[in-house]
Amino acid sequence: MQETIRAILENTRRVIVGKEQVTKLMLAALFADGHVLLEDVPGTGKTRLARALAQSLGLHFGRIQFTPDMLPADITGLHIYDRQRGAFVLQKGPVFTNVLLADEINRATPRTQAGLLECMEERQVTIDGETQRLEPPFFVVATENPVETAGTFPLPEAQLDRFLFKLSMGLPSREEELLILDTYREKDPLETLQAVTGAEELLRMKREAMQVYVHSLVCEYMVDLAAATRSSDRTVMGVSPRGTLALMRAAKAWAYVEGRAFVTPDDVRAVAGPVMAHRMVLSYGQSRYEDALSLTEQLCRSVPVTTEDFSEKK
Repeated sequence: MQETIRAILENTRRVIVGKEQVTKLMLAALFADGHVLLEDVPGTGKTRLARALAQSLGLHFGRIQFTPDMLPADITGLHIYDRQRGAFVLQKGPVFTNVLLADEINRATPRTQAGLLECMEERQVTIDGETQRLEPPFFVVATENPVETAGTFPLPEAQLDRFLFKLSMGLPSREEELLILDTYREKDPLETLQAVTGAEELLRMKREAMQVYVHSLVCEYMVDLAAATRSSDRTVMGVSPRGTLALMRAAKAWAYVEGRAFVTPDDVRAVAGPVMAHRMVLSYGQSRYEDALSLTEQLCRSVPVTTEDFSEKK
């Protein structure tokens, strides 16, 4: 499957310049059956990355522009009376897709934001007491603008915990920005982007990713990392057991993306920041993501791990 992964990354690179690390993390989130929260200033390519990934994987793409006047039914759908049939018919909402872009999710009210929780966790939607299953794969990419916060409703910790990763695109370097201009000089490459795989193969790759071997000593390292976030004097809330499980799934998916059938401590460190930082509440009030990332990096360096050849299974 490594050839397919390389093809996906190469295809996405035609649209998104210089963000291979973020793209690989997005792919790992897909393999780990998780969701991603992208927080960055406007114009950094958040929407284009989600669309390029969906088109490369041959998946259906849906987009919701969150606004303060939105209702949960605008996301999930509702039953509408059909006069010709003489019955209520379900009008499905945009959540019935494979890749859902929840654009500026923090601009909607908490009631509307909560409309996504069941979809993200159980992969199902309950409308008027009737439960509808979502077609796999189902992948939510939510975006936030960290600068313009007037009229927004910050996501509570319980909702942030539903996201496997919190990522930032970052601004391009001078060389990357010149390459962006050259790439888009004559036409938009997204318009002609072709799929390199399909949903069936993606589901098979997800199953393979979850079969990646995790040594018991690596499990101990992940548990010790989570415990360190709870005992740190800089936090009032550390990573929950659900966060530890997310760390293991993410590390397995990252190892799979990197072409390994086993997880190493370096794989854990590679995903620890995106998995753990947004799940922590710092002790001095409103958590800052950059400070939480810095703390996670410090804990990854300070928490010991037993040295062993992790390429050998017991």
